[in-house]
Amino acid sequence: MKNIRLIATSTFGLEACVKREAIRLGFENIKTYDGKVEFDGDESDIIKANLWLRCASKVLIKVGEFKATSFEELFQGTKALNWGDWITVDGKFTVNGKSLKSALHSVPDCQAIVKKAIVEKLKLKYNVDWFDETGADYTVQVALLNDVATLTLDTSGSSLHKRGYRENSLTAPLKETLAAAMIDLSYWRKNRILLDPMCGSGTIPIEAAMTAKNIAPGLTRTFACETWERIDKSLWKTARVEAYKAIDNDVNLKIYGSDIDPEAIEIALENAEKAGVDDCIEFSVKPFKDVTLMGDYGCLITNPPYGERIGQLKEVEELYRQMGNLMRTNSTWSTYVITSMEYFEKLFGKKADAKRKLFNGRIKTDYYQFYGPRPPKGWGE
Repeated sequence: MKNIRLIATSTFGLEACVKREAIRLGFENIKTYDGKVEFDGDESDIIKANLWLRCASKVLIKVGEFKATSFEELFQGTKALNWGDWITVDGKFTVNGKSLKSALHSVPDCQAIVKKAIVEKLKLKYNVDWFDETGADYTVQVALLNDVATLTLDTSGSSLHKRGYRENSLTAPLKETLAAAMIDLSYWRKNRILLDPMCGSGTIPIEAAMTAKNIAPGLTRTFACETWERIDKSLWKTARVEAYKAIDNDVNLKIYGSDIDPEAIEIALENAEKAGVDDCIEFSVKPFKDVTLMGDYGCLITNPPYGERIGQLKEVEELYRQMGNLMRTNSTWSTYVITSMEYFEKLFGKKADAKRKLFNGRIKTDYYQFYGPRPPKGWGE
């Protein structure tokens, strides 16, 4: 029975991507809100969501939700929830919090109230007065929005963008989850060429290759709930074995990444090897002026410099003009660029077919999408 309500959190603007993933993974009763997608599941679905969601940030268990305009309401509402269903008698738990547009705006006070209420509930559950806290770790979050408190347990631990392959990176790297979303929002499919001519440490080409090879993004990392008593360890073993069997090593890919910085390409090669996709990406050191479009119906997907550093603006403006010139050499290609520069279209020389507001870290950006024509029927087969 799917009696656990799960929340996949996301960066604002990526909710639609996470919803599509949830549908593809077969989750049920899916609802979308700002920054999160909710669905029903069971213990095996907690594992599936953590292993397979590419665009989500965390997977949370929704323990309960209720109105709370006073500390007493927060305490009683929290105490009424079934914390003992998850937290064991020796469990160690911390409480994080956030509050927006709510009467209870002091986050530290809310955290303390929730902690006290959970302890009182666990005392009743286990008939004890003292907890050793020597067991598994649990992270509780109290989120207050418009006077409604949502209480969750974090099953993921570190954010899902931490796949494990990117031990080395350049400054201000693109998060893996955002790169995966950029690919999901594009026309790129595994029978098409993908080019990132400013690939940095290789995140976009690597995420594309992992998607095409059907490599579960969380396959080589660990999660907070792996040590929880309620989730049988055999479920984890089975899910990982199935994920390894699902990898398609026979797919023929044409993915290219280049960058002017030799150090960046060296890091990209290392990251691709760790991700298990070094056999299907061709990386090269190349300034943008030397980039050419190989073949038809390809997709250029990139996260270029934004020109935010002093003295860099004119160089970036010229780079964007060169990008527009390059893409006009082959009208069958599609172009996808994320940047904070508000007049990008003017420099590129064309109005985007679609534009989506996204956050690259804390930077407000737009994801510009220029669509080429669809390939003829049977093309690339």
